[in-house]
Amino acid sequence: MQNDNHDAACTDKDVTQLAAEVRKAIEQGGDVENAVRNLTLKAIHSNGLDIESLKQIATAVMEGAQAGAQQKITHATGQSQTAQSQITQAVSGLDSAFAQLAGASKLALEEAAGKAKQFSDSDLAKARADLEDLEDVFLDTLKHTASAAQGLIAETLQDLLTHAQHNGTAVGRQIKDTLAVLAHQVASAGRAQFEAGVKLTQMTVDLLYKISTGVLSGITSQTDRDNK
Repeated sequence: MQNDNHDAACTDKDVTQLAAEVRKAIEQGGDVENAVRNLTLKAIHSNGLDIESLKQIATAVMEGAQAGAQQKITHATGQSQTAQSQITQAVSGLDSAFAQLAGASKLALEEAAGKAKQFSDSDLAKARADLEDLEDVFLDTLKHTASAAQGLIAETLQDLLTHAQHNGTAVGRQIKDTLAVLAHQVASAGRAQFEAGVKLTQMTVDLLYKISTGVLSGITSQTDRDNK
């Protein structure tokens, strides 16, 4: 699921900037979930769709959220409940962004099928492997952040992790839908004439950009409904 325009993983500068932006979103309050989702989508679009970049993006998001919440607890009396709510929203925002990434892959597959185009079997195999890893990236990052945190933040993150493990995630639900479409593409790939230049990664990142900028809103709406 690698973006052809960004072969390397995120730079240290990118990671540091993303963590700072998420921290600022927590400190400012407001619609933290939407802010974190948009920041995550922006980072994915800028840095690529490979799993290593996604791990770094998820880690930066959680580090920023933890720092912002801790700042509120430490420096403002009576802000514990607010901090707890906002870090919960931040986790939901990250989950939602990853779900939209999986959804963009599904749209790319459906769009190609609608135009009678096929992706290469190696492209499809890589996409399947990355999709299957995507929910693990989210859960592992949440687990590691909870382990490194302390006090109320650690308790909140551990509760969120337990809930996600028992009840599923938005990204996990979207991955199932996308893998079903992908399976059909894989079956078709063996008997189809490939059209040169059709790249799943590029179509996915183009659609992800449209989603993140509001041009496509269907996945956002579906994800919101799934989370309620």
